[in-house]
Amino acid sequence: MPPAKTTVLRTEVAPALDLLTVPQVMAHLQLGRSAVYDLLRTGQLASMTLGRARRIPAHALTDFIRTRLEQEAA
Repeated sequence: MPPAKTTVLRTEVAPALDLLTVPQVMAHLQLGRSAVYDLLRTGQLASMTLGRARRIPAHALTDFIRTRLEQEAA
């Protein structure tokens, strides 16, 4: 007899989107709260609001740093 056929269900999982809090961004950039909120207000650093919480995608922080480095090098 052939072995029983096993069915494997695969679910595709989207990569986790790392969201940072303002204090985490403050620590990464070594800036104060007002400076980080100024970056958010002026659109230099992208963010989203979830309820009353402000979250910054990790890729937005990386993009911000890369852009600033390129500006400094120019």
